[in-house]
Amino acid sequence: MELLCIRRRQISDAAGMARLMSEPEVFGGLLQMPYPSEEQWQQRLQEGAKPGNGMVDLHLVALRGEELLGCAGLHPVGPSLRRRHAATMGILVAKPAQGQGVGGALMRALLDYADNWAQILRMELTVYSDNATAIRLYQRHGFEIEGRMPAYALRKGRYVEALAMGRLHPAPPALR
Repeated sequence: MELLCIRRRQISDAAGMARLMSEPEVFGGLLQMPYPSEEQWQQRLQEGAKPGNGMVDLHLVALRGEELLGCAGLHPVGPSLRRRHAATMGILVAKPAQGQGVGGALMRALLDYADNWAQILRMELTVYSDNATAIRLYQRHGFEIEGRMPAYALRKGRYVEALAMGRLHPAPPALR
């Protein structure tokens, strides 16, 4: 089996992102809409790659060979100066690659970046309460459930609950 490669997402990943986001098992766990096109992803990736675009701090992909198996993103929570220490994140893994360490590899890369390079003290995420696999992944990496949000989003014609989860930096930097 080929090694897993984690790298920054590139504009050339548009076709892989469209394929990944077209999987019902994937977009059903996100706030994405079904049936994205490669052109939509091409445009989205081009916009995100423009210099000075502060909307996305870090976007990673996981590949085995040329096959895109998952992606992860770390984003500022907003423009407020008082929330500069916090970031929100998300991870998704293709259904056939779930349970193979892809999510864990993406999580470790995000946490390394957040903890050691980006001055992030607090990480936040939202996950559907019925996504037990993702919740276990997040808890293994130090996230705790901080709240429940009933009727958070519409999924397959039903309103579903989500959990707010958070993690504080385990050893915040200090002057020595």
